[in-house]
Amino acid sequence: MKRHVLIYGLVGGLLIAALQFTEYRFVVIEHSVELYGALVAILFATFGIWLGLRITGRREIIRETVVVKEVLVPVESAALEPFAPNTAQQQALGITARELEVLTLVARGFSNREIATQLFVSENTIKTHCARAFDKLGAARRTQAVQRGKELGLLP
Repeated sequence: MKRHVLIYGLVGGLLIAALQFTEYRFVVIEHSVELYGALVAILFATFGIWLGLRITGRREIIRETVVVKEVLVPVESAALEPFAPNTAQQQALGITARELEVLTLVARGFSNREIATQLFVSENTIKTHCARAFDKLGAARRTQAVQRGKELGLLP
């Protein structure tokens, strides 16, 4: 009886293996394009993940420490006198008092909106004053206008 069960089990196993093999061949033959596409997709996805981790994994962490320290600067005797703008340069360039006032506030770091609020005018008026002053000074940007104003003695 054991022998019959063993033979019957062995034949059944071989039969199942043969059926699985033929089913595998059928699947491979019928769906070969899809299988190859899936294999290529898996290969490229794995390579992309590996490459991404390799490129971004070696970044060094830079820690930045900001130290704020008060530094005392000796006051020169010339700095004690109040600043007076060079009126000759102002007249030669044709800069009005209001444009000079706006330019002074630009030099102090105020935005157009803050200057408009402080002078009780609209923001467009400030833009117009800035554009005219920049044109008269030959500057394209705020920083250039402030630098040129300091060079000409219009700003402290």
